[in-house]
Order: sequence, then structure tokens, then C-alpha cells
Amino acid sequence: MSDIPKTDNQAVQEKTQVGNYFISNYPPFSFWSPDNVVDVQRALEHQGDPQTPLGLYVHIPFCRKRCHFCYFRVYTGVNSSQVNTTLDGVVNEMKMYADKPFVNGRRPEFIYFGGGTPSFLSTTQLKSLTDRLKEYLPWDQAKEVAFECEPGTLTESKLEVIKEIGVTRLSLGVENFKDEILEYNGRAHRSKEVFKAYDFARKLGFDHINIDLIAGMMGETETNWKECVDKALEMQPDALTVYQMEIPYNTTIYKEMKEKHEDIAPVADWQTKRDWVDYAFNKFQENGYAVNSAYTVVKDPDKVKFLYRDRLWEGADLVSLGVASFSHVNGTHFQNEHDLDTYLTRVTKGELPVYRALTPTDDERFIREFVLQCKLGHVAVEYFEKKFGQNLIQRFGEIFEQYQQDGYLSIQDGEIQFSRLGLLQVDRLLTAFFLPEHKNVRYA
Repeated sequence: MSDIPKTDNQAVQEKTQVGNYFISNYPPFSFWSPDNVVDVQRALEHQGDPQTPLGLYVHIPFCRKRCHFCYFRVYTGVNSSQVNTTLDGVVNEMKMYADKPFVNGRRPEFIYFGGGTPSFLSTTQLKSLTDRLKEYLPWDQAKEVAFECEPGTLTESKLEVIKEIGVTRLSLGVENFKDEILEYNGRAHRSKEVFKAYDFARKLGFDHINIDLIAGMMGETETNWKECVDKALEMQPDALTVYQMEIPYNTTIYKEMKEKHEDIAPVADWQTKRDWVDYAFNKFQENGYAVNSAYTVVKDPDKVKFLYRDRLWEGADLVSLGVASFSHVNGTHFQNEHDLDTYLTRVTKGELPVYRALTPTDDERFIREFVLQCKLGHVAVEYFEKKFGQNLIQRFGEIFEQYQQDGYLSIQDGEIQFSRLGLLQVDRLLTAFFLPEHKNVRYA
């Protein structure tokens, strides 16, 4: 039982320290290696399973300003020429993938524009990029096209173009509604821009508008958090995503902590953040929303879906374009070069810009899907028996027993159900299911 995270009050209430809390993949990225890049070509030369959904991710690595808590590969202070060169590289990369047997006429079911800030692009750049990408991988069968936005980059004309290129899910990175807190945390936009952009988007009739909040930003108080929840509720978005602030190593906050020789981040502790997310979930539930993951509430679960998340957590294939982006092809995971100049040099030469890779074993694939689906709050035992031939109850019985005693989950009618207590800290609990060689003390 020593590998199961501590569950006493002292562990739950610990301060926020440096490290990755949010678990986005398995095995952890630190186990990916340049030595495994040879597996990528092998995966691309085999036809993809037509029964496996295919997705496309496009990384736009530019922002007006770098947030103090940001750990993504982003660039600021760039000019139009630099942006156009990067977009040309993305299109060249797409062309290389389109010629591979792996694609073989398949069409993406879902598409995601992430960043950075996709809405940083001008209307001309957006039209040019998407028109060229569609030439190599048509979107005519896509059920979802998701697009991340920084509110301050949006105008009515730009939103019209975003709608025109086929975006169905618009996600606004609001984070907080108080200008002083936005400024203190390095955000480029202000609250007035949020409401203006949201009103424009509503008038244009996007199928699905999501807004993001972050619980535990620097300078945030309980009073401010409750005001943010109330304002978000007044907007009546189709979905609300709430993240708990973490401080990865490559953030401005961490650099300042290191200079001051501080171990504790200047943000709310974990119990406070969980309490605040719980408050938000309860308020939205009282107003007809449903909680459908550890981070999201939706107005209409039957209508509002997030295919990018759901399909990836079921093992879908994903072709990802752009610097530092992550792909998953025929069972092999890989990441592109994480330096923009190196990325562009390679795609200009006609080389796929893959930096590191890993082909998980069948057991690792099983654990990956299980831990990611735990974030939905419920996991069907039968699904894993049919797909992997493994019984969750038998495999993880000891952990489940402890987590049931702690009140984190229950098992009924062939389904593992996480309680609210468990869901609010699910990322912290998932490392117990990792193979011994993958357990990592950096996870909170």
C-alpha cells in the first residue's frame, strides 16, 4: 500500500509546490526518447485502423504576452512575416503526413486549434492556413472543430472568419474577471474584452462556447473567486472549464521562486483550490448544469460534447502539427522539435520534425486509457475487459479498496464512480495505478 498517495489531512492540505499536477498522458513524457523516433516512421507506413477515430491538432505558438503561469511552447513579439513562415511550415508538415499510408484517405472526426493563441492570427492568415490544410486533409466529416481564443484578440470580423472556417467549439480563456488579477498573473486581456467577445460570439451562433477559469491564481481571494463564478454563470456558457493552478518548472513564477530560494508557490494551497472548484460546480449544478469531468460542467450533456477530449481518452489517433506538438499514430506517441527554428529547418527540408517518441506496451496502453477516463468521474469495467482483456477490479483491487475507505470512489453495477471528493483531486490519485517505473515524485 506504500505506493498509494497519502490521504490524511496533512497531505490533502499541503501547499502548492513546483511540479506537474495535471496528468495528460501515460507513460509520462519524461520516458519518451529520441532513440525511439525510428518507431514513428514504422507507424506512419502502416495503414490506420478505419475503426479508430482520427483527429488533427494544430499548434499556433504565438501570444501577445506570456502569462506568468504558462508552461507551453509560445513566442511573443513576433511580426507578420515570422508568423507566415511558421504557418507555411505547418502546411508543409501536413502535406508530408497526407502522403503516408497511415492516413490513406481517412478523414478527421475532430480538429483542435491550440496554442499559444490561435486567435492571435489575422483573418487573412486564418483563411489561408485552413484552406491549405483542407487541401491535404479535408474536414468534410469532422463532427467538431475546436478553437482556443484569448478574448483581447477577438473582433467581430475575426469571429465571423472563425465561424466561416468551420469552428463549432469556441473556447475563451477568461481565467478571471478582475483586471488587477489578470495583470498580476501576466494575462494580456481585460474583463471588458471578455464580455465584448462573448456577445459577438453568441450573436454569430457558435454551436458550443466554453469559458475557462483558473482556481488559485496569484492574488485571488475567496471573495473574488465567488464573484468570478457568479459572472460566469450570468454568461450562461454551454460549458465551463475550471483548472486548479499548478506551477510547472518552466514558468515565470517558478523562475522567480528559484531566485528567491522559495519552495512554496505564491498561490492558493490545494485544499483551497479544491474547495473553490467544488463551490463552482455546486453553483452551476444548482442552475441546471451537469458535471461531466474533473474540470468541466456542461449545460446540456446530451448536446454539448467535447470530442477532442473523449476520443483521445479512448485511444484515438491524433496527427499534431507545429512546434513541440504531440501526436499518437498507430500506437506510437511522439513529439515534434521543441525549438521553432529547428522545427522550421526540418520541415523546410521535407523532414518530419519528430524529436522524441515512445511506443507503449499493451499494458501501458491499458493503464493510459484507464487513468485518463478516471477524469470523467466514471469508468466502465466491461469496456476494459472487451478492449484489453483485463479486469479492473482484479488488477487494482487493493487500491480501489483503500480509495473506497477514503471516500474517493465506489464500485456499483460494473462501474467505478468517483465521488466529488475524489474527482476534485483525481490527478493526485492516479499515480497509484502507474507501473512502478513510472511513479514520479513531481506529481502533487
